[in-house]
Amino acid sequence: MKYLQVFVYGTLKPGEANYKFYCAEYVVDAFPAMTNGLLYELPFGYPAMTRGDMNVHGFVLSFRNPEVLLDLDLLEDYHPKRLPEENEYQRQKIDTFGLNGEYLCTVWSYLMLPEKVQLFGGKLLPSGFWTNH
Repeated sequence: MKYLQVFVYGTLKPGEANYKFYCAEYVVDAFPAMTNGLLYELPFGYPAMTRGDMNVHGFVLSFRNPEVLLDLDLLEDYHPKRLPEENEYQRQKIDTFGLNGEYLCTVWSYLMLPEKVQLFGGKLLPSGFWTNH
């Protein structure tokens, strides 16, 4: 069976604020992973990732029911029919890697346009890790 897979790096990670409500009861598998990007701390208590060449650490979550994506789109203020600049995040396919750097899979994730990160006053997290604890 093919599962819907999403790379999460912020409030949807296991143990973070939105995991319990949006993911916990639907996740069939979760494993640590990395992707290439730039991770920013936003002043709202959650992060944003843009395209880039640093490591961003998070988890790949696997869902049995692809309908979960509709709820995640709402949370991330993404609507496929809107212009990209009208969305808070863009849902895009990205490559993920194991902690050893080996390619894992291509999955959905939510990235922010660099202009929006700048507008929101995002601060780069060179470690590639975000937590709200």
